[in-house]
Amino acid sequence: MRFPIVLAASLFSTAALAQPLVAEAPLRAHLSFLADDLLEGRGTGQRGGDLAVRYLETQAAVAGLQPLKDGTYRQALTIVGSKALPSSKVTFSAGGKTLAPAFGKDIVFGASNGQQTVAFDAPVVFAGYGIRAPEENWDDFKGIDLKGKLLIMMVNDPQPTAAEPSRFAGKSLTYYGRWVYKYEEALRQGAAGVLLIHTTASASYPWSVPANGFGHERFSLAGAGNAMEGWLQEDMARALFQQAGQDLDALRAQAETRDFRPVALNATVKVALDSQIRSIEQFNVAGIVPGTDPKLKDEAVIYSAHWDHLGKDEEGSSQGVKQGRSDPIYNGAIDNASGAAALLAMAQVAVKKPARRTQIFLWPAGEETGMLGSTAYTRAPLWPLAKTAADLNLDSMNFVGKTHDIGVAGAERSSLYASAAKVAKRMGLRLAPTIPDLSGAFYRADHFAFAKAGVPAFNVGSAVFSGDGAFDFVKEPTASSERLVAFKKDYHQVTDEYKPSWDLSGMVQQAQFTLNLGYAVANDKHLPTWNKGEAFGKVKR
Repeated sequence: MRFPIVLAASLFSTAALAQPLVAEAPLRAHLSFLADDLLEGRGTGQRGGDLAVRYLETQAAVAGLQPLKDGTYRQALTIVGSKALPSSKVTFSAGGKTLAPAFGKDIVFGASNGQQTVAFDAPVVFAGYGIRAPEENWDDFKGIDLKGKLLIMMVNDPQPTAAEPSRFAGKSLTYYGRWVYKYEEALRQGAAGVLLIHTTASASYPWSVPANGFGHERFSLAGAGNAMEGWLQEDMARALFQQAGQDLDALRAQAETRDFRPVALNATVKVALDSQIRSIEQFNVAGIVPGTDPKLKDEAVIYSAHWDHLGKDEEGSSQGVKQGRSDPIYNGAIDNASGAAALLAMAQVAVKKPARRTQIFLWPAGEETGMLGSTAYTRAPLWPLAKTAADLNLDSMNFVGKTHDIGVAGAERSSLYASAAKVAKRMGLRLAPTIPDLSGAFYRADHFAFAKAGVPAFNVGSAVFSGDGAFDFVKEPTASSERLVAFKKDYHQVTDEYKPSWDLSGMVQQAQFTLNLGYAVANDKHLPTWNKGEAFGKVKR
């Protein structure tokens, strides 16, 4: 009986060796380079971003990934950059008085329609949460034509009640609560412009976040966009409503019910918006490992990780200090040189063992500016969406060490969760428990562009922001978790820099899990499917 046992062990070892294994050395090398000052933070529309694209396409070729049909690794997209000039003004007239909110202090705004000059006078309407959700029997726009009006909306979702504890996903933030949805809905309503009332509690971040964002150049895909969009500081909103004869808190209470209808304020707005506009070409980077099955090779699994970060602060407003000098470079080591580097390391081994389905390695542009690259991809896909099995995204990975669990928040929306559970078990891991998504993390990374287009997708193992786990560390659990949580102070700061002392075993673990899950999907007989009621878009399979 000994021979069969030895033979079985030998076969197991051979099978294990046949599994593509992600190596730490190339991952670390790619990470350290992509996060280096030389690449100047890989900014959209900046020299550092161009260098990152050139590096990624070169390394994709070195790894053996096949280029796109036109022989290149680049997918071009046109992005419009816009920045409001100091001459821009917004003034409200209400109750016989004029209110002139100060840009940056009381209000921030900009154009996303690519126009250098926007000027209009319009009535002001409070539109509650600004949500139209048929599945929730909710419509904040009923009963009034909102074309040509300035809409003022609240961020977040209608809150759960004792009678409906699960409405709008209960405590979790849904896509309807995100600022980007509010802007999209205002455009669909034909509004002249839209302002969101800011509170730290409802937005989940302080006023400084939108103030900083609108104080710099903003980007959008070329095409239709709002002529004017922005944020209104709560105190200014309260003063405006009071001057217009309304109580903001009373209107907020009304907006928590399905009976709410838009409220026309006794107020008008005059907008004179002058913008510095430029059109730039950016690139997604993509490479392919063709499938081996005669039929299934026409279907594909996508691995994605955005290459861009915040770049170099060319206006000199950075508050960061490094080695006793001002630091203008937002290196973005974790967010997201980590994911971009992991994809390169994964591709290097995936080419040696193709799966039944085709595998696509995709580095989208412009994630930090609103998931522009991934959105552009879904509008002009390199592979038919109907034949795209899944998108597995990597963003802000674990730099602290190995864990006993893996975060898969969002996978529970589709059959990918069952596949992830099987892969985790084979790797000796457990899936981190699903917890309420209070900050809407599912809607804030590139995978959501695919989910929105109908492709099952989620962000794999991001322990830094999604709150979904990979906090159960193998070594020094408490101290390791504290180090990971402490990174939040470096998020979108110049201090997000690569450190040679990082233990990347956990990052390799996440990359390996993602690759293993990709292979499981690529070799399965069936395509992944959304669970009932979870699909964001419909794709005919």
